[in-house]
Amino acid sequence: MDQPIRMKSNGQISVVLNSQKGKTITKELPDFQVVPKDIPPEHSALKEIEEELGALVGMEEMKKMIKEIYAWIYVNKKREEMGLKARKQALHMMFKGNPGTGKTTVARLIGKLFLKMNVLTKGHLIEAERADLVGEYIGHTAQKTRDLIKKAQGGILFIDEAYSLGRGGEKDFGKEAIDTLVKHMEDKQHEFILILAGYSREMDHFLTLNPGLHSRFPLVIDFPDYNIEQLMEISARMLQEREYTFSHEAEKKMKDHLIWVKAVLSPNSFSNGRYVRNIIEKSIRAQAMRLLMLNSYDRHELMTLRSNDLVFEED
Repeated sequence: MDQPIRMKSNGQISVVLNSQKGKTITKELPDFQVVPKDIPPEHSALKEIEEELGALVGMEEMKKMIKEIYAWIYVNKKREEMGLKARKQALHMMFKGNPGTGKTTVARLIGKLFLKMNVLTKGHLIEAERADLVGEYIGHTAQKTRDLIKKAQGGILFIDEAYSLGRGGEKDFGKEAIDTLVKHMEDKQHEFILILAGYSREMDHFLTLNPGLHSRFPLVIDFPDYNIEQLMEISARMLQEREYTFSHEAEKKMKDHLIWVKAVLSPNSFSNGRYVRNIIEKSIRAQAMRLLMLNSYDRHELMTLRSNDLVFEED
């Protein structure tokens, strides 16, 4: 005979066996759910940002973290709707990595995402460096820093090479800038997002300069250097975007050069994607000069960069 099944209010299933004693066996539902691979259609903001992130080479950990941040904010809103506790967490971030690894690009995308999610009211990006914050006399630095924060209200204040604020010692005005930033990160933590960026080792040291800094950056994202294959993929995407292509010999020459330069230059001196972009732009100008001198404007030639067009910074 079929056994009666009763659902308890706590989510457990009670199966009552058909016996004279009416013995009850309680089984908990398994704590396992199948997570769908595709994001539900209502998350159009995340889908749009994902498409833009997909155009970026590498940075898999960063892409994963962006999804997690989105999920955390979205689920917190659902908790609020259900009357559950949902504390607002500061979203200030630290980007650690060498030049040309995509830090500014990602900061701009985060601004767009947070605007779509109503986390930020404007979503704009204010880029700054030491000279934009540090003044020339006592009190000047605090005012300059406050003015920048005011401009960033509703958006993101992105400070590149932030570690340079702490390089001048105790008497340097950079310390005043750090103290002002820390104060406003607390007072206006939900009105703007501060992203500090710079080399990994220098940023680790920078965090020790003010006792309040470390705890105010819950999100730390590492931007690793690109390997040779990724740099070649970046160059191919840049060329495709501009409707150019490498000849076979030019592609081989480019790859050989990148292998050499990565071996010769220190990681801090090599500017990754920026280095590749500079080569592409200089080489396009060299190709234009070559075609002008040859007076040849065949469609295939207009699109092809040849090995003798490549211009390297070390040449």
